[in-house]
Amino acid sequence: MNRAERLSAILDLLAESGRLQVEDIVERLGVSPATARRDLDALAEQQLLGRTRGGAVSHSVAYDLPVRYKNQQRRDAKRAIARAASALVPRGAIVGLSGGTTATAIADELMSRGDVMAHADDPGLTVVTNAVNIAMQLALRPQIKTVVVGGVLHPRSYELVGPHAEETLARINLDLAFIGANALHPDHGATTHDEREAAVNAAMARRAERAVLVVDSAKLDKRVFAVVGPERLFDTVITDGDATADQRARLADRGYDVIVAAD
Repeated sequence: MNRAERLSAILDLLAESGRLQVEDIVERLGVSPATARRDLDALAEQQLLGRTRGGAVSHSVAYDLPVRYKNQQRRDAKRAIARAASALVPRGAIVGLSGGTTATAIADELMSRGDVMAHADDPGLTVVTNAVNIAMQLALRPQIKTVVVGGVLHPRSYELVGPHAEETLARINLDLAFIGANALHPDHGATTHDEREAAVNAAMARRAERAVLVVDSAKLDKRVFAVVGPERLFDTVITDGDATADQRARLADRGYDVIVAAD
């Protein structure tokens, strides 16, 4: 487990009870007491927790993610994709994040980066999102400028959808956009179950200099109801190591730059 993964794991442990001791981290993560204390100090400097004698407490404004996002399937694959996505993002970039569990994992990864969370006069990142749960996560990170598009809240996905969201996105520019999908097929492109989500995802991708699909391998070679924009809207796909060589080759033949996230 690298440092970024440890910091994320510590925040997950802290969210379970609101209070954490150094001994708990040592036992659960298998690190030394000195490492646990350094990690807690780093998170405290980023204003992600409050330090106590021998441990830490969560901030009183801590968020609570919806159940859908806590119990995500293929969690390891999505974390690997999130690390690969974060590696594409330079400090100070303007990043679009759609809704979904993979985009939520990317938000977690970005928030654990030391260069992004370092105190500075300018934002470490600007993140534009239509996902309410991601906005709630980012609200605790003053080093990240968070822009939330308007719209109607979709009760199943916690995404803001509709014409107002699309109009807001039409007035901004993004360096990168990371867009999740329910399925990706080389012949049919990226698709989602909901046409309103598909429309907003396409609007976000159109505003990005580089539009990136983030889909785990279980979603490859499938299609569902609503197409996310035209075929050439996305130039990059990030997936996990379970994608077969044939699946990667067929996506590459369609013009995608395929990035396979390391475990």
